Amino acid sequence: MRGRLIVFEGGEGAGKTTQLQRSHQWLINSGWLTHLQSKGYIRQIVLTREPGGTETGQRIRQILLEQSRPAEICDRTELLLYAADRAQHVETFLRPRLAAGDLILCDRYTDSTIAYQGYGRGLDLSLIEQLNQIATNGLQSDLTLWLDLEVETGLARTRQRGTIDRIEQADRTFHHQVRHGFTTLAATFPDRIVPINANQPADLVAQQIQATLKERFQQWFGTRFEF
Repeated sequence: MRGRLIVFEGGEGAGKTTQLQRSHQWLINSGWLTHLQSKGYIRQIVLTREPGGTETGQRIRQILLEQSRPAEICDRTELLLYAADRAQHVETFLRPRLAAGDLILCDRYTDSTIAYQGYGRGLDLSLIEQLNQIATNGLQSDLTLWLDLEVETGLARTRQRGTIDRIEQADRTFHHQVRHGFTTLAATFPDRIVPINANQPADLVAQQIQATLKERFQQWFGTRFEF
């Protein structure tokens, strides 16, 4: 039994968290979870996020996303805080659960750092690659679902929530660069990163994700499941 790491990525307002939770419920309600467990393919499903997937990470998350002081953290400090959060997350949460055979649904991972701090902030991509390697010790996602959404649509969604965090307060140029970063990553790693059209209604987005998950389960476990 070997666990799998499925990551949900995307820009602001893309619906990552909502679709992660919907995917979790679908896996339970559809019978997939029970079936995968009965065949010995996975132990259980667990949900997590970056930043904030550990107790230490929760404190780092508060620093990174505090909206009242958006300009107080310099770009390199931001990058190193994300790396610290990730190192703790990988060591104390991700690797132990993957070793136990868990299916992990994670809200953001290494691609976010490349897109946001690399393409968005303009920090050196080779430096970010080195930091990701140090923080993860080589642990990559088995599948990354990139929810691709028009920047203006995503930012409008965040404003409708009533409060916006420090990252969401960045200008539109930053967010367009972030999207370009995700686009480049998806083109570079097509086997790992699957684009999902998040401009559609949420139900259609969920259906596209479910179809992708079914396809990957077939690849990973060698059997087609129908429910």
